[in-house]
Amino acid sequence: MKRSKDSVHPPDWLKVAGKDWDRMKLHLSVSDAEAAGYFFQQSLEKYLKAFLLEKGWKLRKIHELDALLDVAVRYNPNLKTFRDLCERVSGYYYTERYPALVDTELTCKDIEKDVEEAKRFIKALIGENL
Repeated sequence: MKRSKDSVHPPDWLKVAGKDWDRMKLHLSVSDAEAAGYFFQQSLEKYLKAFLLEKGWKLRKIHELDALLDVAVRYNPNLKTFRDLCERVSGYYYTERYPALVDTELTCKDIEKDVEEAKRFIKALIGENL
């Protein structure tokens, strides 16, 4: 199957970010921390990309939230307060995608704690509450 080009329209990214957020909540409800963490990271990645695309950023294939945050801070320096969150949640992506040599011990409680901070981050990015 041939893959089409990714959209550069922020509303398209916001729509998929919301779907990933809902998927994260669904996986939390069944205590699947790894899948919840994966969709959590995917959601924040897409919210960040929507923010950046709105500012004229050229879409890039990148998954590291802290690297995306580095660019976002150029447009809104207040976002730097979310660096620790972005670093933690970036790690959630790799927990699900790649086999670990040791147990990651990621828990739903870890994710739930980060979700509250992520809501403030998303509000800072797009001005909306989740």
